[in-house]
Amino acid sequence: MPAIRHGLRSPIDDVRRLCTKALDHLVDADSFPTLIEMLDDPNPGVRIEALHALACDRCKANDCHPNTVAVLDRAIRLLRHDPDRHVRAWACELVGRWVHDHDVATSAIIEARDIDPAPAVRKKASWYAPGGTIFEKTKTRSLRYGTA
Repeated sequence: MPAIRHGLRSPIDDVRRLCTKALDHLVDADSFPTLIEMLDDPNPGVRIEALHALACDRCKANDCHPNTVAVLDRAIRLLRHDPDRHVRAWACELVGRWVHDHDVATSAIIEARDIDPAPAVRKKASWYAPGGTIFEKTKTRSLRYGTA
């Protein structure tokens, strides 16, 4: 972990991207703040890896989950304003975690579905929006992620 944390500060984009990717599998409670900081990286590939790491439970070797308060506003900001369409598409997955529990997440997903300039982002957002395939598959789940 010390080497990964050091690599996250590298001036080389690929080093930061690969270290962020490694955190996807190794993240612990102490690493989440650093992983969340990677959402602000200037490189879109790093931001994509951070979004995936925060959204994906399958890759985790433990039961760590992102804190809603710490992540949701940043994820919505990326979904609405990131200049890279791939980043916005990945942001759909992270914002989509909370569409059943937070109106602001639902509103952001619906907005992306309806007005994002990229067809792929609109399509992915439609999966997480009410009536979409992922929304329907996950609508009976209970609130799994804390708000504090």
